[in-house]
Amino acid sequence: MSNPGKSSRSLLAAIVFSVTFASVGAVPSHGPGHANATYSSKRMADGKQWMTENLHLATPNSYCYDNLESNCRRYGRLYTWEAAPAACRSLADGWRLPTNEDWQRMAKQYGGVRDDSDDGGQAAFRALITGGSSGFNAVFGGGRSQSGEYARLEGHGLYWTASESDAATAWVYNFGQARILNRHRDVEKQRAFSVRCVRD
Repeated sequence: MSNPGKSSRSLLAAIVFSVTFASVGAVPSHGPGHANATYSSKRMADGKQWMTENLHLATPNSYCYDNLESNCRRYGRLYTWEAAPAACRSLADGWRLPTNEDWQRMAKQYGGVRDDSDDGGQAAFRALITGGSSGFNAVFGGGRSQSGEYARLEGHGLYWTASESDAATAWVYNFGQARILNRHRDVEKQRAFSVRCVRD
């Protein structure tokens, strides 16, 4: 499995391509892809309100896996890094794309990401995927390359953060086939991945 510093080219090649006090709510945003869609959300153990389903708002530079609307309904849309924060902001009411630090702090409540845990990210993976104890319900929506190729549906759940590494790359959190939660710091921004929004 790749380390945080490994390039996303290697990532795609190597991978081939509830807590009891938490509150549950809905993000008023009338159907998938519509600007007025409603999203479920929950106050997680880190104290922030997180979406508990993938964003599926249709925007420029967002895609359905394999260009199938049924995949958008099940897994949400895949967004380029530039499109992701704009899509979260369009929901208003303080919603934004989470930073690397937001993801790290939230994951730590459930055991931690691979490089910030005692078990290599296994407990956090189990807690945060669909059916896990946290209610976060991460799904394995795969991704889209710069050239428009889709890969790793039901193999990896790849989620953008708002944190840039440099002008061309940004941090991504990866729920992987090895059943660990990992993160990668230098993924090309033109790739398209899943999005969760968060607010304080």
